Amino acid sequence: MMDFTKWVLDNGLEVIVHEDHRCPIAAVNLWYHVGSKNERAGRTGLAHLFEHLMFEGSAHHDTGYFAPLQQAGASLNGSTSCDRTNYWEVVPTNALELALWLESDRLGYLLPALTAAKFENQRDVVLNERRQQYENRPYGLALMALMAAVFPSGHPYHWTTIGQTEDVQAATLDDAHEFFKAFYHPGNASLTVAGDVDTESALELVRRNFDEIQGGPPVASVVADGDRSMPRAEVRILLEDRVELPRLYLAWRSPRLFGEGDAGMDLLGEVLAGGKTSRLYRALVLDRQLATDVSAAQGSREIDGWFCISATAAPGRELAELDEVISGELNNLADAGPEEIELKRGITQIEAQFVYSLQTVGGFNGRSDQLNAYNVYTGDPGFMIQDRARYREATVGDLRDLTATQLLAERRVALSVVPTGAANRALAGSVRAEVS
Repeated sequence: MMDFTKWVLDNGLEVIVHEDHRCPIAAVNLWYHVGSKNERAGRTGLAHLFEHLMFEGSAHHDTGYFAPLQQAGASLNGSTSCDRTNYWEVVPTNALELALWLESDRLGYLLPALTAAKFENQRDVVLNERRQQYENRPYGLALMALMAAVFPSGHPYHWTTIGQTEDVQAATLDDAHEFFKAFYHPGNASLTVAGDVDTESALELVRRNFDEIQGGPPVASVVADGDRSMPRAEVRILLEDRVELPRLYLAWRSPRLFGEGDAGMDLLGEVLAGGKTSRLYRALVLDRQLATDVSAAQGSREIDGWFCISATAAPGRELAELDEVISGELNNLADAGPEEIELKRGITQIEAQFVYSLQTVGGFNGRSDQLNAYNVYTGDPGFMIQDRARYREATVGDLRDLTATQLLAERRVALSVVPTGAANRALAGSVRAEVS
């Protein structure tokens, strides 16, 4: 699928080079195998906070990282998930060494430049981001409520990546130093250089900049507590929010990333709500006009997964009506599975997503990002071939069985988000969710 060469440096850094000479640009993409799942209760939010701190300067470039790269014509960004943190730059080919030098300097020499002033400033930035993205956004607290209910206390996915407010406020500079030393080192990183580069020359540049950085301690694997297959009683919760229309979220624990059934759950999301011909869009939006929108998706994560259906009630409609229709469609799928044409349509849609991810060499979800993702999660940068095969091999019977075993009413979390003062519009028996 993608030609590449992979090495492992003596300090443990995994290096992948992919050549593409169609455009005079180079992509640098660096993944650290650390996310919010590597935190612990009472110390959440550090992984995301560190993403911010990594742009604030290091020992030999003690100022912001955006200016020198943008002046060279680059684009750059970073992101944090529950499972990994990544940083990327797309630069003109003649600026490749600059990008590699900056990445190596903050990996090897960040802590001498990490001051209390920088730490406190970025902590405030994160708290403001939390207010903007979650607390003050319509339906913004829904994800927090769902994660806390779907994954039990102590589970590494119980909290969201942004962290809990009190934990971020309580974080110290010493906490940040400890976190960096544990997770930000070559042995916990994967670096991809892609684009208009020569493989051997690119490797030499990487070695020149990264070889001297010492490896760090082994990072222990995170294990999920609890048995996902165990039946449990349905959980019904509600949130009151400054919204006009109620919204229903139905969520279940599901297979982990690349686990048995994971690809089938992706396809179920397409069958249920992947476009205007999907089952739930037709049933809820087009035919009965009960909802203004509907979505369904598999949340594939490294050690556990979750599946979620959400729908916003149309004016004058109630969440109980939406629940009845959704439950009916799930029962139909559990009994007979999807039609063959529905399965083929879902496979085609996912194939299109694979093709789209190959169109760009850098940035989020580009080829350099894909190579790193497969390398970090499977150990094989070329795993896309096996990944695509998972979907092509899925059958109608597979999706029927997954619906019947995974999407049971007695194992779901039902969250009703209703307008402030309208708790009576939630599903019957819902209790107020606690979100922090």
